[in-house]
Amino acid sequence: MTGQFSVPGAHQELGGSLPAIASLNASYSTTASAPSTHYLVRPPASRRVISDVRRTFCLFVTFDLLFIALLWIIELNISNSIWHSLELEVVTYNFKSSFFDIFLLALFRFLCLQLGYAALRLRHWWVIAITTLVTSSFLVVKVILSNLLSQNAFGYVLPITSFVVAWLETWFLDFKVLTVEAEEERAVNAASEHAPMIYPRAVSEGQFYSPPESLAGSEDDLDEEGLGRRAVSPQEKELVRQGKEAMAVVEQILAQEENWKFEKNNDMGDSVYTLEIPFHGKTFILKAFMQCPAELVYQEAILQPEKMAQWNKTISGCQILQRVDDNTLVSYDVSAGAAGGVVSARDFVNVRRVERKRDCYISAGMATEHDGKPPHSRYVRGENGPGGFVVLKSSSNPSVCTFIWVLNTDLKGRLPRYLIHQSLAATMFEFMAHLRQRMSDLRSNR
Repeated sequence: MTGQFSVPGAHQELGGSLPAIASLNASYSTTASAPSTHYLVRPPASRRVISDVRRTFCLFVTFDLLFIALLWIIELNISNSIWHSLELEVVTYNFKSSFFDIFLLALFRFLCLQLGYAALRLRHWWVIAITTLVTSSFLVVKVILSNLLSQNAFGYVLPITSFVVAWLETWFLDFKVLTVEAEEERAVNAASEHAPMIYPRAVSEGQFYSPPESLAGSEDDLDEEGLGRRAVSPQEKELVRQGKEAMAVVEQILAQEENWKFEKNNDMGDSVYTLEIPFHGKTFILKAFMQCPAELVYQEAILQPEKMAQWNKTISGCQILQRVDDNTLVSYDVSAGAAGGVVSARDFVNVRRVERKRDCYISAGMATEHDGKPPHSRYVRGENGPGGFVVLKSSSNPSVCTFIWVLNTDLKGRLPRYLIHQSLAATMFEFMAHLRQRMSDLRSNR
């Protein structure tokens, strides 16, 4: 279990069998033809007014002004008393000896950039080009004509700091803000154009056929004596509806493996992919081959979520809040801190739906609200989009399986989303290491 898997034939078979789940996209009857508007692409007017990466840029611009101001105040205090230095540098301003104009230069950058990229939300580089050109030109002239370099250490520190920060702002805007926002816009537009791939329209009766041997019956399939647990109240029925919607989205993601974008892999052969989906944006998909029966993974990773904290170090707790029906439950999950404490613990309330198909087991879920666990000041309440676990059986070798984790999450808080995305692959690989170790422990104890 600790080395590379040794059944390449089975791996190829399982990897190639995934598109067979595409038949599920034809399994929606005409009664479920209209997807919830909760998953449709938002119109431009209702999208996020300012992106996370742009917000970070605006904070960096603010830091630029405050840092230059702090250096200038320190320089005033070193030269003479602050008030006397202010009089010399501001009231009797001298271009050759004063640092006041460098502070005004930082204020000029702050006002222009905040007006252009925070207030007006411009998506062009011309404002940053003007501020950087003015800053660079002024500082070059200042250093050449003045005698700042002969005064004290701040004669070097202030001009160099102002010059470097101005060019850092240019790099940040051009290579991060505008690039990331352009990619997000292209992804949303592409999702809008290909929306039928994610949410197919109603099919005619001649095109419709049932999913393969699903053991998850709907509430209408329960016997008249009420032997199965079923949703009764409007709240329970809404939870069941959310679970079914999450299941539908996960099945559609699985059906589009050819559209997954490869991100990275590890030494065990696990691979992480991404796929842009409407409204929820970037979804991460982990695909891993496991040398253990699918039923064993199903029992541990899907049927017993409340016990996962015992072996999965990426979470610190899981509690079942409500069992809605035989296939649907509501859970409360608390994630462990990550990145050495930079990312604090988050809590989540999720509705989960579990179904057994002929060739796979699926647990799909998404964020929901529940009276049993309202938001608490102890944790930042995260929000999960449609995602879950999938365990694919092997038709030729029952002792191996393929495990897939579909993850779409928003950790909330003030962390830039693009930074969180960079760390999710490592978290998914860590989870797989814990899952493999759990499978190994269970098999050795038998």
